[in-house]
Amino acid sequence: MNSVAVSPPGTRLVKVGAIAFCAILASWVIFDVLRGKAGALNPVDLTVYRDGGLIVRHVQPYYDPHAGAPLYDWGGYSSLALKFTYTPFAAIVFALISFIPMKPLLVLSVTVNIASLVAALWFTFRALGYADRRVRLGATLLAAAVTFWLQPVVRTIYLGQVNLILMAAIIWDLTQVEFTANGKRRWWAGAVTGVAAGIKLVPLIFVPYLLLTKRFREAAMTVAGFLATVLIGFAILPGDSSKWWLHGLVFSDGNRTGFTGWAGNQSLRAIITRFAGSINAGTKPWLVAAFVAVVLGIVAAALLYRAGHSMVALLTVALTGLLASPISWDHHWVWVAPGVAVAGHYAIRAWRAGEKWRARWIAALAAGIIFVYGAWPDALWEHARNLGKFSLGFLWAQKNTSPILFSQHGDQPQYVEYHWHGFQLLWGNIYILGGIALLLILVGIAVKLRHVTPAPRSAEPSDLPAEVPAT
Repeated sequence: MNSVAVSPPGTRLVKVGAIAFCAILASWVIFDVLRGKAGALNPVDLTVYRDGGLIVRHVQPYYDPHAGAPLYDWGGYSSLALKFTYTPFAAIVFALISFIPMKPLLVLSVTVNIASLVAALWFTFRALGYADRRVRLGATLLAAAVTFWLQPVVRTIYLGQVNLILMAAIIWDLTQVEFTANGKRRWWAGAVTGVAAGIKLVPLIFVPYLLLTKRFREAAMTVAGFLATVLIGFAILPGDSSKWWLHGLVFSDGNRTGFTGWAGNQSLRAIITRFAGSINAGTKPWLVAAFVAVVLGIVAAALLYRAGHSMVALLTVALTGLLASPISWDHHWVWVAPGVAVAGHYAIRAWRAGEKWRARWIAALAAGIIFVYGAWPDALWEHARNLGKFSLGFLWAQKNTSPILFSQHGDQPQYVEYHWHGFQLLWGNIYILGGIALLLILVGIAVKLRHVTPAPRSAEPSDLPAEVPAT
């Protein structure tokens, strides 16, 4: 009797995922080469980070978050001096990378960002119950290939931003407690999320979610981690920390990073500002809208968590933060990458359970996310000119204000965003409109599941998708 060698579960999936991911990386390199000087990299933000660190190291008594970085050729404008607007703790962190020359630092940034995308998806599939590491690796690589060309992902890499790094850290931190030996919780879980909030404040949105889901220790550790970053800032940069936190040097200025109504800002405040016609006119309506979004998002996330969908709940909170934050630049929306992976997981799970209609609906949702947030080529439209060098995605399908104008002249009624009409209103607000629609879908799902009792952890399919579909 002849024996037939059977490969371990997930072997084929790993091979397919590895080939797909390598092909996608190759396509990005080819894109960079074909774009010439425009390229796929223009590390404006990375340079600002490094300069902030240099200021701390060499001009510490005169550290000023308003200090401009060197001049850049950004979108055809060669006199744009960007400001370092992050917390004093962030400047201290960036002082560590300021020891690295710019060219090696750029290579490191690209490598770490790509690795962070893969890590975030790895942690996502772990949270979804993929216990078999081979299956999880295959699913991770395949999802990374599918989501790499989402505009927020490639834009984060393009600018040398830290969004992918912070996202991976938060997902790891807030999902790890469910996967410790003997079910024991790590006492410091949540602290990393607090540190992330010490660099960019938006992760504090997870605190009310943790409280509402009775994860009090994690909420306390998140707050403790955040306060630790503030104390470190006061210990090393006391004067600057006092200005930043206590005297409103930049903390209370929502426009410190640029024009709130600029096309690149995809938040509730941005869309309301654009419709209101001025920043001041849009402030009060935004406060109301942000409050409603936070309440709906946090309550929906709590219901989803109690129904046993912890990863969906975490992404719901992240989405709520993107909507409610006064500034959510296009590259902040990297959270849509694990969103696509989670939707794909549930679509496969529904298909294998024989729920074909549900599977098709969820797959359509994943495809919709890719459509809205994809880095579609700028050759699709005539007026894509934002930043000149990197105008991928529907978001830039219409004319928009130059980022330099606000810093020079403040809010002006003639800014292009105040005069969008027709499809300009759709494409120019596409991220926020997609985010609102997604939040409403999640709220509806959460309400439907409000009485569902979660299944035991062992009942969660731990090896989806399997090599051979179930019959």
